[in-house]
Amino acid sequence: MRLEIEDIQHFLISRPHALAARYEFLTFRQNAGAREWLNGILEKVGTAKAIESNDSYTRWVSVAFTWNGLRALGVDETSLATFPEEFRQGMAARAEIVGATGDNDPKHWVGGLASPDLHAIVVLFARDVAERERCRQEHREHLLQCDRVKVLSSLDLEAIPPFTYAHEHFGYRDRLSQPYIKGIDGEPTPGSGPPINAGEFFLGYPDENGPPAGLPQPEILSHNGSYLAYLRLEEHVGAFRDFLRQNGATPEQQEWIAAKLMGRWRSGAPLVLTPDKDDPELGGDMKRTNDFNYAKMDPYGYGCPLGSHIRRMNPRDTAANMQRRRMIRRGGTYGPPLPEGKPEDGIERGIAAFIGCASLVRQFEFAMNVWVNDPNFHELGNERDPIFGTQDGSFDMTIPKRPIRRKITGLPSFTTLRGGAYFFLPGIRALRYLAALSDRSQARSA
Repeated sequence: MRLEIEDIQHFLISRPHALAARYEFLTFRQNAGAREWLNGILEKVGTAKAIESNDSYTRWVSVAFTWNGLRALGVDETSLATFPEEFRQGMAARAEIVGATGDNDPKHWVGGLASPDLHAIVVLFARDVAERERCRQEHREHLLQCDRVKVLSSLDLEAIPPFTYAHEHFGYRDRLSQPYIKGIDGEPTPGSGPPINAGEFFLGYPDENGPPAGLPQPEILSHNGSYLAYLRLEEHVGAFRDFLRQNGATPEQQEWIAAKLMGRWRSGAPLVLTPDKDDPELGGDMKRTNDFNYAKMDPYGYGCPLGSHIRRMNPRDTAANMQRRRMIRRGGTYGPPLPEGKPEDGIERGIAAFIGCASLVRQFEFAMNVWVNDPNFHELGNERDPIFGTQDGSFDMTIPKRPIRRKITGLPSFTTLRGGAYFFLPGIRALRYLAALSDRSQARSA
């Protein structure tokens, strides 16, 4: 079945050359105003086909809705009831499943992300900050013309220099491992796994189990759509650096600890392939940096610890049903970098990420509940993901080592969930359907 890239928003397929972005979270106080807003930006929403064939774009727009947002646009209750329960409930209501407890609890979230008044997100990508600001101003002027459509909150994102490769505030190279989608991504690079059927990410296509599963109704609304889990993760860079200094007597030992927590050196070089020293050239070589497995090459974690971040988030050949667990990650960094040697400055910085999938339960919630936060993952006993897991000072990190393993007890929290939400990313025909709901209603009543 051909993937209809002319009808699919670009968000999960193409990765534009964007160094800046703005997320605006909207609330709709009136159906007609919401549809007027949607009508006004429809032509700006980028399709996978358009962006794939035109690299000269300077800005890209994506639009997604919460379940409450679909209702606020005027989708009827019969249709709304056909969406899966987890999407209807939203992330805040399922906080314990995704590990949003303690300091991560929705009662601490910012920007209205836990509110039922959160209805939509518009993502404004741009090549640079100046172009993002022009896009922001255009959207602001459009909102002023739409009755009772308001911005609940917003978040500006910028890539961290140097721009030679993507990295986050802790200093780790990013965007190294992504699933390959059958029919559009070409041949996977070594170690990336076989291509995955499009139905694992986009509704209406065969998935790894076979023919397309039942779709939310009407089909025009859900076909070519995807679910997005949004996470705003604050990174505590000062605390992370303090931890490395406390557990490593020299800069070399500190880098070793940082690598063991992640499973890669900060250059991106994987510990399975280069366990004793960093290899930046390997880290940046996409033909080699993912070309490894765990079961045969590092079964006991002497290179990459069993509880490290990358081993938990992608267990590769040590987990069953992996083709049905993969997800597409998009997003970027927000907040200014913390200069080396400087203490925490009270400014929030972190990662704002979207996880794209066809099943929030089977893919995203499974990963958060089992891979990230299950203390007994890989039979470790008392460990959670050392980077993104829900830490409260009571969990450990084991580093297998001969002759005696090293155990770090009482890991602090390096990240805090500042907000999250579940969105539906419709296809282009679905956006037009939503924008024209009032027209069809009038036609039926005439």
